[in-house]
Amino acid sequence: MKRMKKFIGILLFVLTFGLASTITIPQIGTCVDVQAANPFIQKNVSYYLYENQRPSGGFIIVYDPLPNGKISNIKNSNPDVVKVELDEQFGAIRVNVLKEGTSKVSFRYAGKAKTHYALIGMAFVAGDYPLYYDAANEKGLGMAGLNFVGNAAYAEEATEADKDLVQVAQYEFIPWILTQCASVAEARRMLSNMKLMGTPFSEQLPTAQLHWMIADKEECIVVESMKDGMHIYDDPVGVLTNNPPFPGQMFALNNYAGVSRKQPESTFAGVLELDPYSRGMGGMGIPGDLSSQSRFVKVAFTKLNAISGDGENESVSQFFHILGSVDQQRGCCEVSEGAYEITIYTSCCNTTKGIYYYTTYDNHQITAVDMYAENLDSDKLIRYPIILNGEIRWHNK
Repeated sequence: MKRMKKFIGILLFVLTFGLASTITIPQIGTCVDVQAANPFIQKNVSYYLYENQRPSGGFIIVYDPLPNGKISNIKNSNPDVVKVELDEQFGAIRVNVLKEGTSKVSFRYAGKAKTHYALIGMAFVAGDYPLYYDAANEKGLGMAGLNFVGNAAYAEEATEADKDLVQVAQYEFIPWILTQCASVAEARRMLSNMKLMGTPFSEQLPTAQLHWMIADKEECIVVESMKDGMHIYDDPVGVLTNNPPFPGQMFALNNYAGVSRKQPESTFAGVLELDPYSRGMGGMGIPGDLSSQSRFVKVAFTKLNAISGDGENESVSQFFHILGSVDQQRGCCEVSEGAYEITIYTSCCNTTKGIYYYTTYDNHQITAVDMYAENLDSDKLIRYPIILNGEIRWHNK
């Protein structure tokens, strides 16, 4: 799996294990529409979360509520119209009408799941919550999110038609899949019953525009949430870059149907005798620029033609050579004045053994973390700082 990012920030290895790991149920909201001039208006409304019976005032259903659930991140779009209070004792949000008008009240509800599959991956950790770039679980299912700027679109609020769908915030999409699914087939079933929401993690960490690869040893799919809905595509080449949308990336391969790993033969015209003038002309015609479309073509050709040995070390080494064919070097792709696209890190995972491997821009030494060297029944988030800088091995010093 490969990530293209402009800034490094704080990158950490994250292992999510065992019991009582936090899983957030996405934002659930309600709209309060009041007419203060009406003498029958109910001036105080409590929206209960945990009752089976519909109480007076209002009722919000939390599907599959988690034990020890908590309400947080309450937002009130119009505080002049209503005052919103949290009643933790009764598990309720109390809405007090102040005057005529409309206000949208939204909140986040989170709890603790009893058990889930263990994960290992690369993440930015905010408030002890892992925001994954890529990860794999103990069952051999892997998932990665890549930039999809300009095309990604998520639902901003749930509608009546969505009441039977699980609402999943974009930032928790990777753990939502990997903590519950053992295969791509299971992930497909989960995807058919969900709606991807644009709920940001925080004001400091807004919603990212992404699309995702999900893969096991049998198959690979791509998930794209766009303005016209969610799309799930089979990915027969096992490759994904950024833009355009995945069908466009795949269609571009038609332009290279004649490319071969073999030395080229002269088929340009019968009246000309054209000879290969050099060794190493296999793959002639494959694009070499740094656009995401060209990188898709090049890494697809490299992946599908590269030959690896049978051993673990040979396979891992070959993987990094494959993705090295589309590395971004600092200075070659300027994204703004003085700022350049680079490949911050490259990673892969042996999903059978639970071993996660990575390199960074300034450290080409492959570093590994073994999931099974940790206690998978723990309830702790285990983190390892990423090793950003490599060492030069001297022969004569």
